[in-house]
Amino acid sequence: MFVYAAARDYDRAEPLSQARDQMKLCNLHYLHKLRNPAWQSINTSILPHLSRNLLLARVGWQSRLSSVHPLNQRGFGSSRNGEADRRGPTSPASSDSSTKSTTSSTSTSPSTSQSSIPSDWEENPNLNISAFSQLPSSTFGYNQHMIINSEFKEALRQILWQFRAPIRYAFAYGSGVFPQTASGSKSASIVHTQPSPAISSMQGGQGKMIDFIFGVSYTQHWHSLNLQQHRDHYSAIGSLGSSLASRVQDNYGAGVYFNPYVTVNGTLIKYGVVNLDTLCRDLSEWDTLYLAGRLQKPVKILRDDPRVRLANQINLISAVRTALLLLPSDFTEQQLYGTIAGLSYLGDPRMALPAENPNKVANIIKFQLPNFRRLYAPLIENLPNVAFHDPRCKSSDWMDDPDTDATLAQDMDPKRRGNMVRRLPRSFRSKLYFRYQSKFQIPQLEFNKMLEESDDQDPSRVKKQQGGVFDIRVANDRQEDLRVEVKKTIKSTVQWPSVTQSLKSIVTTGLVRSIRYAREKMDKYREGRTRGKGDRSNINGGEKKST
Repeated sequence: MFVYAAARDYDRAEPLSQARDQMKLCNLHYLHKLRNPAWQSINTSILPHLSRNLLLARVGWQSRLSSVHPLNQRGFGSSRNGEADRRGPTSPASSDSSTKSTTSSTSTSPSTSQSSIPSDWEENPNLNISAFSQLPSSTFGYNQHMIINSEFKEALRQILWQFRAPIRYAFAYGSGVFPQTASGSKSASIVHTQPSPAISSMQGGQGKMIDFIFGVSYTQHWHSLNLQQHRDHYSAIGSLGSSLASRVQDNYGAGVYFNPYVTVNGTLIKYGVVNLDTLCRDLSEWDTLYLAGRLQKPVKILRDDPRVRLANQINLISAVRTALLLLPSDFTEQQLYGTIAGLSYLGDPRMALPAENPNKVANIIKFQLPNFRRLYAPLIENLPNVAFHDPRCKSSDWMDDPDTDATLAQDMDPKRRGNMVRRLPRSFRSKLYFRYQSKFQIPQLEFNKMLEESDDQDPSRVKKQQGGVFDIRVANDRQEDLRVEVKKTIKSTVQWPSVTQSLKSIVTTGLVRSIRYAREKMDKYREGRTRGKGDRSNINGGEKKST
């Protein structure tokens, strides 16, 4: 059962071009588990099932390898650079015939459309699904999976295996996984005690703490198990039991419980625990934008869940629409991705205090541009009101070219933009509506009627999310005024959860670790200042200062 479930998750999580590597890792991992004394204590009747399921998993992988995945045919899940990354630092540089075939078939434009996805998947998404087969298509959400070095990825997954408490969904993020500075840049004084060679190699010896988010089904049960195994990960609040820890997590801040500066497998990590319901709600409704903002940037998903994948796709396409409302008719990729990456920082108190690198957003875009393309290019192609307009996109390798800053154009027709307003996440859209109710001085009874007509939460009514008169009026507001109102809505969404989450972290983290964390954030701020103010126009919706 265990082996088959793991193989199934690998299958759903990443393009099949990586299947051979994953099958080998799966085999080695579970053979190691069977030799482990802790596993030998399992009832011996289970072991034959493990062996049988390992064989079934291998057969399943091999049968799937016999066919070419549709994403690979479009170059969506693989590329010349991506294949080189997957070989790992110690692998030979030669490529086999399948790699050449995949590379040669890469599209000459951002042709990453998922043609098998129903066009109305957004109208009434079912966030109660329990299996990947219930997603709108077999390739749905593959853009969320970033391609990283396979040995580094396995080292990150090995860290997850050190937690006996069940983790349903997990991703690694931040500068410890995706570089945000040049390889020779000065790093913080964080040192892993005995990291995996793959981690040391990928971080260039800089020793950055690796950040994780763990999605769990039952918060109190998870903390109960984790306190038994890793009591040293918790502050004094752990002495008061899992019930208090779960209440602090779920009832305050953004619903995340962080344990920073803990060493697992010789690697210094920080992990946050969130209930899956809280995560899916933020992704689909933007009630805090705390975790939704993190997933709007490239992350490495290590364990996937169908509900979260569906909710995150809503989150990503909503981020594109919000950015388009902030941008002019013509703009560049860096302006688009910079606007998206900056959404969750607009109300973040750390950006107003000397507690974060002021060039953070610009650095993220500069060093992760190809990953932003993998994340958003398929969504852009499926939107009817925006498109790439750049001859450089005809190049076969433009998707992996960090020097290409392609241009895009959007349709500024009020009706199309009104549709974008109507399709914004529910909680966020309601806040924007209330701002415009005040601005347009709409009577309360008329406004309530308008809200009732636009309600899309009634499961008995199948409604097409088309912009109404009010949505079109909002979209037709003066561009500068619309920017101001959208930004104020973002700030009001982000600010209070971020402040309360930071205050909560002092309790959950402990005073000593909180001081250490704050000191290192201030060091990043000073380092960013010494490197120059940089161009922060992307945070402000692509606006450029006049000279």
